[in-house]
Formats: sequence, structure tokens, C-alpha cells
Amino acid sequence: MTSAIRMGVLALLWGSGFLWIKISLNEGLTPGWITFVRCVLGAAVLLALAYGAGQRLPRDRATWGRLVVAAFFCNALPFLLFSVGEQTVDSGVAGVLNATTPLWSLLIGLALGTEGPLRATRLTGLALGFAGVLLIFAPWSHGSGLMSWGALALLGASASYAVAFAYMARRLTGRGTAPLALSAAQLLTATGLSAPALAAGGTATVTWAGVLAVVVLGVLATGLTFHLNYRMIAEEGPTAAATVGYLLPVVSVTLGALILDEPLTVRVVAGMAVVLVGVGLTRSRTRGTRVEPGATDPEGAAPASVVPRAVAPPTRSASSRG
Repeated sequence: MTSAIRMGVLALLWGSGFLWIKISLNEGLTPGWITFVRCVLGAAVLLALAYGAGQRLPRDRATWGRLVVAAFFCNALPFLLFSVGEQTVDSGVAGVLNATTPLWSLLIGLALGTEGPLRATRLTGLALGFAGVLLIFAPWSHGSGLMSWGALALLGASASYAVAFAYMARRLTGRGTAPLALSAAQLLTATGLSAPALAAGGTATVTWAGVLAVVVLGVLATGLTFHLNYRMIAEEGPTAAATVGYLLPVVSVTLGALILDEPLTVRVVAGMAVVLVGVGLTRSRTRGTRVEPGATDPEGAAPASVVPRAVAPPTRSASSRG
């Protein structure tokens, strides 16, 4: 029961990130400001947790140089793209498209030669995953409204996460740096990288609801979820973390429908189911492998200091699943 409650809380916090982004946009915040404030608050939470755990930020230039690349592809760029995408796409659909990250990871692995020849099961999963995306977009239906630059931005964010995971697994994982401190350092770096985006976009009146939404996004759906995810992996293993990853699209779709009155069409629900089945099939080969602490989630999808090899991902470095 304790494990189920913990997974439920983590899935709710992580999956709600797409909702908070949409509310922030609706209440006057620009994508640039959402990205910047999210990074600032997430870094503050992780710095406090690292300090409480007696962990220090890395001091060598080589690690900070790698963190620049990781922070760009795992935080600054996808955070911005998700905010841009949700200007025209529902938050629930954004959560479903986020679930395509493992499909992009598989494609990148094939391109880099780190993946061997695909068995029929994983090849079927890859085809099903992208077929589910097409079902959601329904480009043949001119009235769907989903095939847009915003939708492409969301897919780009998911692909960016996949690039980040491939890089972090090679260059940051298992180098002995304390995980909380490394994640805090990554979000600090992402804060600097996202600062130029503040100049983009027009001005609008920001409401207190928008301020509250972005605070929740940064503190709970970004900073705190990393800590909870890390503890879950450490105490219950990667299978539990993988289970949370499958719940995130369900959470985002449900919250979008209940709170924002987003349309819950049969096509979107069917597309979500097809995507998740496809993702499950592509991961069939890697289930049960061990988790390596040390740098890059969860979310988030998921935290920057943990790369769950069995999840590939849903856990993301210092980030929520959105």
C-alpha cells in the first residue's frame, strides 16, 4: 500500500506538469518566463536538498562542460518547447506526446550503433508508437486542429530528452558525483541557458493564478519530483519508476479534461493507448537491468542524476515529465 501511494503521488506531481504549464500560459506568462522560473525554482529545491544531504556541487571544469550540453537538451530546450507547444495544443495531448521519448531513444540508438538489430517485437513497438502519434494528430482530418507547429514543438521536446539521455548515459553517468548536487548543478546551468528566452514574446498581464501555477511547476513538478523519483529508484528499484512513467500520460489527460475542460475524444484516448503499448514493446529487451546513479529522469520525466537503464527513460534529469 505504501508503494502504491508513493507511486500515485509521484505520478500525480509529475503528470501535472503539463497542466501547470497550460495554466501559466493562460494566465499571462510567456514560454520564456515559464522555462526560466521553472529552472530557478527547481534548482533552488535541489540545492536545498543537496545541502541537507551534505553534497557539494562539482568543481572540475570538465563536469561543468558536460552539464552545459545535458542542461540544454534535458532542461532548457525541452522545457521551452513544451511551453511553446502548449500554446496551441491541449495539456493532455502534450503529456501523451511526451511518452514518445523512448521511441526517439531507440531511433537514436540505432543511428549511433548502440542498438543491435531490432527483433520483431521491438520493431512492432516502434511502428505502433508512431502510429499512435499519427492517430492523435489525425493529419487526414482537417478539423482536428492538432497537426500544428505546436505539436511539432512537443515532439521536438520529446526527441530532445532522448538526445539528452543518450549523451548523459555516456558522459555523466557513474562518475562519482553526488546525484542531488549534480542535478542541482544541471538546473543551475539550465537557468543560465534559458535566460535569453526571457526577451522573446510580447508582454501580457500576469495573474496571481499564473504565478502560483509556475511556482507549483518549479517547486513540486520539477524539483521535488526528482527527489521522490530518486528515492523510489533507490528503495524500490527501476520497475517501480517505470510503472510511474506509464501513468504520466493518463494523469495529464485526466487533469486536462477535469480541470481545463479539454475535449477527451475517443481518437486521443485510442492514440494514447497505442503509444503506450508501442513503448512497452520497445522496452521489452531492457527490463530488469540495473539503475546507475550519477547523472541524468520523470517527467519528468526525470531527474538529472539518475539514469534508469530499465526505463529508457521515464525518469528524467532534474525535470518533470513535462
